[in-house]
Amino acid sequence: MRGPGRTAVPPDETEAVTDALAAHLLALGDLDMDDVQAVHLGPRALARRLRAAAPAPDGLAADSVLYLDTATEWACHHILEFFTRRSSFVARTLVEQTRGQAALARKVDALAAAHPGPLAEDAAFERRYLAHLARKHGHLTIHGIDLRDTREEWPLDVAYLSLEATGDARDPDRDPREHASVRADLAPAAHERILLRGQAGSGKTTLVQWLTLAACATPPAEGMGYLHGRVPFVLPLRTLTRHGERLPDAERFLSAADCPLTPPDGWADRVLSAGRGLVLVDGIDEIPEAERGRARDWLRGLLSAYEGGNRWLVTSRPTAVRDDWLARDGFTELTLSPMTPAEVATFVRRWHRAAGPAAAPYEQRLLDSLRTTEHVAQLATNPLMCGLVCALHHERRGYLPRGRGSLYEAALSMLLVRRDRERGMGAPYGVDLDEAPQIQLVQRLAYWMTLNDRFQMARGHAESLVAEALPAMGLTDHAPDQVFAHLLHRSGLLREPTADTVDFVHRTFQDYLAAKALVDHWDIGVLVRNATDDRWEDVLRMAVGHARPREAAEILSELLKAADAAADRPSRLRLVLLAATALGHATEVAPEVRAEILRRTGEVIPPRDPDEARELAGAGRMVLELLPGPEGLDERTAHLVVVAATHVPSDAAIPFLARYADHPSLGVRAQLVWAWQRYDARAYADGVVARLDPTELRLQVLDDERADELLRLGLAPELLDLSASVSADRAAAVLARCDPRELRLLDHPPGGELAPLGPLGSLEYLALPTDAVWRTTDLPEGVPLRRLNFLSLPEDGLAGLARYPLLGELPYLPEPTPAVWRDLRALPQIERMTFSAEALADCPEDVVLPRVSFLVCYGGGRRRRGHSLDDVVRVFPGLQLLYLSGGTFDVSRAGDLAALRVVRTSSVVLTGTEGLPSRVRVSA
Repeated sequence: MRGPGRTAVPPDETEAVTDALAAHLLALGDLDMDDVQAVHLGPRALARRLRAAAPAPDGLAADSVLYLDTATEWACHHILEFFTRRSSFVARTLVEQTRGQAALARKVDALAAAHPGPLAEDAAFERRYLAHLARKHGHLTIHGIDLRDTREEWPLDVAYLSLEATGDARDPDRDPREHASVRADLAPAAHERILLRGQAGSGKTTLVQWLTLAACATPPAEGMGYLHGRVPFVLPLRTLTRHGERLPDAERFLSAADCPLTPPDGWADRVLSAGRGLVLVDGIDEIPEAERGRARDWLRGLLSAYEGGNRWLVTSRPTAVRDDWLARDGFTELTLSPMTPAEVATFVRRWHRAAGPAAAPYEQRLLDSLRTTEHVAQLATNPLMCGLVCALHHERRGYLPRGRGSLYEAALSMLLVRRDRERGMGAPYGVDLDEAPQIQLVQRLAYWMTLNDRFQMARGHAESLVAEALPAMGLTDHAPDQVFAHLLHRSGLLREPTADTVDFVHRTFQDYLAAKALVDHWDIGVLVRNATDDRWEDVLRMAVGHARPREAAEILSELLKAADAAADRPSRLRLVLLAATALGHATEVAPEVRAEILRRTGEVIPPRDPDEARELAGAGRMVLELLPGPEGLDERTAHLVVVAATHVPSDAAIPFLARYADHPSLGVRAQLVWAWQRYDARAYADGVVARLDPTELRLQVLDDERADELLRLGLAPELLDLSASVSADRAAAVLARCDPRELRLLDHPPGGELAPLGPLGSLEYLALPTDAVWRTTDLPEGVPLRRLNFLSLPEDGLAGLARYPLLGELPYLPEPTPAVWRDLRALPQIERMTFSAEALADCPEDVVLPRVSFLVCYGGGRRRRGHSLDDVVRVFPGLQLLYLSGGTFDVSRAGDLAALRVVRTSSVVLTGTEGLPSRVRVSA
């Protein structure tokens, strides 16, 4: 009151106001409550209680009364702050909370027992449903693990191998230092909607199984806590449309996917409306191309009905749908990467451990073959092929066939005949068939499915096809039902997804057998007519592998003619590259046909976009002879050439890539760094990594081999990615050597802790791994930290970050508690933040963050009718730029801010824009 300017109360009432305020504060001692109860009331309610307990002041002017009420409330803020800092407060608060929660739980249980309404019924059903999914999807079939004294199925949480998924490199806003790569099973944590592409056998369906199991698990698997509380809906499209049915609405999800459980009425709608769903749509490529537009409309209808909070994953083979097929709907496109040598080695070790002691002597021999024998390494690029390679290597006592066709031929022989014969199985279904007639019969089924664009068929129709074939094969003395039962249960190729349907255990076997049948029937016209259908690509390549030299030459020549007749460049490119990749499957082909294919391939080189680059790499090592060197290429073309070369799975690419090691483009150098994981660690380090200009280049150290090479070469990158696969001692050595300016810890911290960070002195940016358990005291002292990225909050709260005065930005805080909000007040240096609109609504009224000038705000969630900017205006009065993403926002209060620019994504709907002042700019 002694400050400059006009006084808040009349001068003659100063003493009266002072006495009244003293009486209010003195009343604190008369209240029948303790400090815990007072804090629970909050400052405003406590102030009202004090005013009620004290004598009412007489005759004060309105200004004096207002000042007295304000001063009382202001004092209550300080009093309660003091209470919360007392040593006894926290312990007593925990006791009170525990007692209150226990009492509340008892009352809720009693209420639920007395009135079992929809919520209790839903919870009981969800427990049964999640247990059912865990049993159904909790085991993984590892191909070939049906050897003597072993099981074919293994617990998924033991056998699952997490693979990497690569993002869309064409994003013009992407930092060229960042190769958009993420662990596939963690991608839904960062992206609400994902379209995941992958080759046959790359692990798409296994990923769907793993996400389902992770959502069902209690406690969740390591790193998968973001799925806790979500309800999975597994929707394999080939099952949903096997008889041409209409795609299901939410209430028919379970019945359409052959789930035997019956949910409560409206249960699925309630789950998805609450944003708790995990919708896994598997196999866009496994329905006919004509039906894919209908499937997209169905998906869009679901997205429109259930807007916020749910997670959506759609899987497909790479070329089944165009690149922007779901872009309008906010889907992030990712592609499963081929297995790296380290991942292949991990898979081989797990396979041999699962196969039992008898397989142990062959493990190291196969690992040596994968490192030294190129054709073996080329085959083992995805989990399916890795499993076959392991099985054949074991079954043949360390010998492997050469080439993909020979591998499948040997695998069929092992599955159809040798497995049962060498295990002394006899004829459990009364049928003893040689290999050739069994292949003919399963070929017949594969041929029908492929010609009819199906991956399942009715069991009755499959039995009739087998019965029709037996007389022509001279097998009339065999009962058709016994022959079919033998194929279904003993061939290892067929299975029954439901009681009335049949399909192949993996689509690759269907493609291989259908290709053999097409060549046997010499249906070359069928092959060429379907060459532009992505579902026929593998069939055509394998057909060339089955064909004799003259037949192979004819198929390839017809493909080139079809390319000439194609109406557009993408179709021509696709057909020419299909011919080039099929050429690698041919045992022998006329020299003039080979030369023509190579000439035509040269016409589509260099590639024009990343898709073309990856398609070129599918042609194999021969592409390296056609790709140009760096001389005379502009920056974008050089980058696309390197993308193509780094996707050729052979160490033969290293000398070619070394030609680009001196290229000045950051994009080219970043692509070369990313490729280190795909090749021999030392050869690539010497030929490429050691020669790269380190300026602004992020180096990735993903295992001990790469760490050793970095130390051997004396490299000290300022920007570093460090994987959890690097052992703790090597991680400490690398960090001590580098002292990076930017550091990203991938997965969980090396050695499970952040101890190696202690010696760092130059750190400006640090990214902690998903679900890391950490404290702010774990971070290095005295570093000029400007950015810190994390998903899990520190155990000791955010206030400890105040010791980093340059830290101006915090990452997305999904569900901040009141304690987190109050910690933010201790960080006045923070200027950029990210929240959800619902989290802002839960911010305590006494928290104001005036220094924040840039805010990213996510909509959606449970509030279907939209969000207002009331909470934004209240919490961030100094805001200058607001970025809105997802949902509906009422911006009528944007004019309350001094100078604001509102930027929105295409998925945002704005209301209340009428009458906004000119200083408020709204743009997309």
